[in-house]
Amino acid sequence: MHPYKRSKRVGDLLREEIADIIMRRVKDPRVGFVTVTSVKVTDDLRMARVYITVLHKEETTETLSALASASGFIRAELAKRLRIKILPKLEFHEDESIEYGERIDQLIKKVKEESGEDT
Repeated sequence: MHPYKRSKRVGDLLREEIADIIMRRVKDPRVGFVTVTSVKVTDDLRMARVYITVLHKEETTETLSALASASGFIRAELAKRLRIKILPKLEFHEDESIEYGERIDQLIKKVKEESGEDT
């Protein structure tokens, strides 16, 4: 028995493969330095939300639209590389967890400064 769900394992595999495809095969000039942070796959394996971060924040919306238009090409490349019966439809989203973590860090520092604790 595997220690975690199939959708999680497929998501991890998709993350690696999509990152490689974007880095090596997608030739769209609107796609700059992109990091695929995670892929969340539904339990029925029909939909995959691909979360990305972009080096230059101002290019995020342009990069997301470029990746959305290249999703058919990326799925075709995935079909060549993977042996799964159902290849999920890809949706690209900005990963906001890094900003969320930074905001929590700032709040913790602020509370410590106000209470007079040293970090």
